[in-house]
Amino acid sequence: MKLEKANSNDNEVLTAITKKSKAYWGYSDEQIKIWSESLTITPTYIETQSVYKLVIDTKTVGYYSFFYEDEHTIKLDNLFILPEYIGKGFGRMLMDDFLILVKGTNVNRIILDSEPNAEMFYTKLGFVKVGEIETSIKNRYLPIMELNINK
Repeated sequence: MKLEKANSNDNEVLTAITKKSKAYWGYSDEQIKIWSESLTITPTYIETQSVYKLVIDTKTVGYYSFFYEDEHTIKLDNLFILPEYIGKGFGRMLMDDFLILVKGTNVNRIILDSEPNAEMFYTKLGFVKVGEIETSIKNRYLPIMELNINK
């Protein structure tokens, strides 16, 4: 098992993980299709953002990505795991790796727009809900979560 930086050739496998993970929460195939563009990880995205993947044996089973909002704030843009690996500690492993990376920077705040079904996961890690953002679906909101890091 290893965590490593993704490369642009990983875009299709990361897109598949994203869509399968999203579908795990009970969203219909039709809804996944509507969200297809926002759930697609492009080679350009991987080249311009910080993207790290979790590989078990030779299989990529999850990943996370982030970018700097400003000098002191990072946005965790994605954290997805294949459904058969959800609930087995791999999401926590990805978060721990991400937090280790962040500790070596000037960042003191992490923000993210959470999948509503993953809000409790982030809460257990110390994130606090600070607001909501409306999605493309009328009356559907994503929790905006924040973690302040005291160095």
